[in-house]
Amino acid sequence: MTENRNQSTSQMSSALRTFTILEEVARQQPVSLSELVQIFSYSKSTVQRTLTTLEAAGWIMRSNGDSTRWEISPRSLIVRPRSLDGGELLARAQEPMTWLRDQVNETIHLSVVDTLESMVLIFRVDCDQVVRTFSPIGDISPIHATSTGKALLAYLPQEQLETVLARQHEQYTNFTVTERDQLLQQLTEVRRLGYAINDREYRSAVSAIGAPIFDAQGTPIASICISMPSSRFTRDIGREFGKLVREAADRISVSV
Repeated sequence: MTENRNQSTSQMSSALRTFTILEEVARQQPVSLSELVQIFSYSKSTVQRTLTTLEAAGWIMRSNGDSTRWEISPRSLIVRPRSLDGGELLARAQEPMTWLRDQVNETIHLSVVDTLESMVLIFRVDCDQVVRTFSPIGDISPIHATSTGKALLAYLPQEQLETVLARQHEQYTNFTVTERDQLLQQLTEVRRLGYAINDREYRSAVSAIGAPIFDAQGTPIASICISMPSSRFTRDIGREFGKLVREAADRISVSV
């Protein structure tokens, strides 16, 4: 009996390790073996074995033929919730997002929150700019360093917000805000303006302006943003686009 229990525990640990590495590939993609080894306390052979297993199962693949780097494969789409494939939120969002894209000629993102840690991109409307931002559907980004994340955080119930603020937040660029008091100041400004600005906080060459989407009870359930190269972003653009993204988000939100 003890042997069976130990075997079960070992199998569970292996499964958890596999999912942990899979999630990290999704966050960092494209990512190399050595980079993953640096992130985790697992040995190089353990991470390599897990990557090989995930590749054999079809969950990850080599990045654009680069044998040293990994990314999530299209198979991940089969486990997406139905709501990400054509649910009510997406149905409401498509027309306002297209309208917003036409107003600003920049890429528009629709994201939902993932366990109060990250935002997951579930829909995108591309612009026709020669130089534009690109994130794949399913892309995971940190809730504290993105406009979609800050837009949602600003309207969370206090208990949930405290859960997020209590964490130690990662510094992605020189502009990432990680301190509690600074984050609170930003969120106060988001509530005042109705939109959030991320100016190179997550990716050094990307800026974005985001606004929250609410359900019929007034709970933030998602957010949209205008994503653009930071070379085209100015504070005046932020104010102008902020009003537009707020209008589009309001059109998607469910009226009480």
